[in-house]
Order: sequence, then C-alpha cells, then structure tokens
Amino acid sequence: MTRIDEEAVDWAVRVADRDFTDWEGFTAWLEADADHSARYDAAVLALAGAERTVAQLPAGADVVVMPPRKYGLAGLHVRRWLGAAAAAGVIGAIATTAWQERAQPYQVETRAGEQRVIALADGSSVILAGGSKLRLDHADQRRATVEVGEALFRVRHDAARPFRVGAGGLTLTDIGTVFDVKRAGALTRVAVSEGAVVVDPDGAALRLDAGEMVVAEGDRLVAGRVAVSDVGAWHEGRLAYDGAPLGEVAADLSRQLGRRVRVSRAVATRQFRGTLDLPSLRSDPATLGALLDVKVHVDASGWTLEARE
Repeated sequence: MTRIDEEAVDWAVRVADRDFTDWEGFTAWLEADADHSARYDAAVLALAGAERTVAQLPAGADVVVMPPRKYGLAGLHVRRWLGAAAAAGVIGAIATTAWQERAQPYQVETRAGEQRVIALADGSSVILAGGSKLRLDHADQRRATVEVGEALFRVRHDAARPFRVGAGGLTLTDIGTVFDVKRAGALTRVAVSEGAVVVDPDGAALRLDAGEMVVAEGDRLVAGRVAVSDVGAWHEGRLAYDGAPLGEVAADLSRQLGRRVRVSRAVATRQFRGTLDLPSLRSDPATLGALLDVKVHVDASGWTLEARE
C-alpha cells in the first residue's frame, strides 16, 4: 500500500467519526493532488467490500473488535476471530457506513477575476464567477449553497431527486433548469434562462419560468422579467443591468475583472440600465466613464467611480 493509499484510508476512517471537524484539512488534502480524490474513492469502495466479507462469515463465537480509540468508533460483534488484517477491514466497514450516512460539505472558492467550472457526478454543472464561494456536499451532490458571489447552474433534472440550492434565506428547487444565483450583501437574485425553478418550495412556492427572476431581501420577494440572453451573461464577458445602483455595478466589476472598483457616495445609488463588455473595459477603463456617465479615476489601488465635475 502506498503512502497516498494509507492516507486515503486514514481520511475515510477519520471522516466517519461523528466528532470529526477537520473539513478544511480534508479538503486541502483532496485538492493537493489530482490523484487524491480517486484514491479516496477507491479506499471507500475497498472498505465497503470488507463490510460485505464480514456479513458472509460463518456462525461462531461472539468476538468484539474494537477500533483504535483515536477514531472514537464503537466496537462491532462478529461471528469468529478475524485476525489483525480482517479486524482492520471491520474498522473500515464501520467507517464506511458512517461516512455514507453523514454530510461531507466542502467549499469551492474563486479569486476575483477567475471563473471555475464544477462538473458534478449526476451530470449537472456549476460555473462559479470570480470572487464567489459555493458549498457542496460529497454525500449529496444534488444540493448546493451559494454563500457569496454568483453561480450559473446547469441542472440535469431528476424528479425523484430534485436539485436544491440555498442562497441567503432562500431555498430553490429545479425543474429541469439553467438558472443564475447571485448573493450580494443582504440581497439574493435568481434568474432563469431554461426550464423553471421553484423558490421557497416549503413556503411561498413561487415558480420562475425562463425569462423570469426574483430579488429577495429578508422576507420580501420582488418578481420581475429578464432577457433570457442576459442570464449568466457574465460567463461570456457581459454584465447586463436594468436599473441596478452603481454600487452594485462596481461590486460586480471588482469580482469579474479582478481589480478593485470603488464608487463615491455621490453616485453610489445612481441607477444604470445597459450592458457592459468586460474585455473592452479591461483594456480601456475610460469607456466605463462614458457608459455610466461618471468620471473614472485610475490609480495603483484600482478604479474609483466619481461624479463628473
């Protein structure tokens, strides 16, 4: 057994411990090497095989096999003496059962100016915008939470296992869907380009079809219309707005361009309707001034949007 395989088995057992808290360490180990995830999955499958082997043992005297104390796992009665190697397999089997039943959250985060595509095992995918955080679960890949920033979901519909997304205080359920979720401060915006989404399925149960959107702040939901081509357009280098305050526009530009964009109080609440082309702005920030009717001050720390004199 290689060192990586030993680490994979160790993580499989540790993660099963109900008192396990080192999710950051586990995630860091998975991301440290592209081979780690496959080795971890192989370890889980091998331990599951050990469980099946134990179940097939002939009847005999009851023996209690105790896992190492550091893993905090209960002992297991088996029907014969197994020996050290088989005992280790039993320990792994206990760990595997617990591992399959508990949540295994992990977080995907992007830097400002970065985009990341996340392919899920069920055939769904998520495109994560710059400066965003998404929480997923190894044990349930039909669930996600947008913690901050923006994400474009392309969901493979399964009526028996609906895909659910949490964002702020909202819960969203897909109905065969492509939709965008944005979290900015206390605001959550959901916009649909294909299929439909049910917002707050256990409460208001508001259905959004293609071309519809909702903005939520606290318990307040405001529905509206959106051009289908504008949903998730940031993925293609376009930011489309219909009455957004410049404070929000500046925050979006900071995440998408990877540079700090600030806005003065004098223009922060001014509304903008139109489309911004990100590649053009990267090469010529002065263009932004004409589009937003502001003065753009550029220095080493970034851009500042100010009122024209």
